[in-house]
Amino acid sequence: MRVKLYLAAATAAGIAAFLLGAGPIWSLAIAVLAPMFVAAAPSFLHGTFAGLRTAKDPAAEMSGIEFEDYVARIARSCGVPVIMTSLTGDWGVDIIVGKRPNRLAIQCKRQARPVGTAAVQEVVAGAPMQDCTKTMVVTNHEFTPAARKLAELHGCELVGRTELPGLRSTIRRLVLPSEPTSA
Repeated sequence: MRVKLYLAAATAAGIAAFLLGAGPIWSLAIAVLAPMFVAAAPSFLHGTFAGLRTAKDPAAEMSGIEFEDYVARIARSCGVPVIMTSLTGDWGVDIIVGKRPNRLAIQCKRQARPVGTAAVQEVVAGAPMQDCTKTMVVTNHEFTPAARKLAELHGCELVGRTELPGLRSTIRRLVLPSEPTSA
């Protein structure tokens, strides 16, 4: 059945090309190539539509330092001061966001596997050294269950791949003073 479909497509394409003014050699070339396009079309269309449905991960092609810069740009867009710590001697804090007394210590982890407890331990321990009262770990991946439990015990905010699009609002919630509500 499939062979008949390809032969019909080849014949129709060759005749149509000839009737539209293509020379005999071009008509033959089109007749030979037409079944290849017919055979490839379903896979091509499937891949095209699957690609359109796939959300682009902004952190997919970044290095660790580029990921830190990406998080810092998002924090700066909140309109608060942002300090990027040095690469060494930072006590596990990559970015400091906000003003005293509500400064936020952020640890950035761009890696190919889930982030474990070490990242939470580092930022929780380093936050007081950087005069920060709140902590956060941001990653392009996800977190291990142990990291989630430790973060919950210490009040550390975790932002994984699925929460990354909402990072700006999470930072605002943690560093900007809340408006008092009137009763």
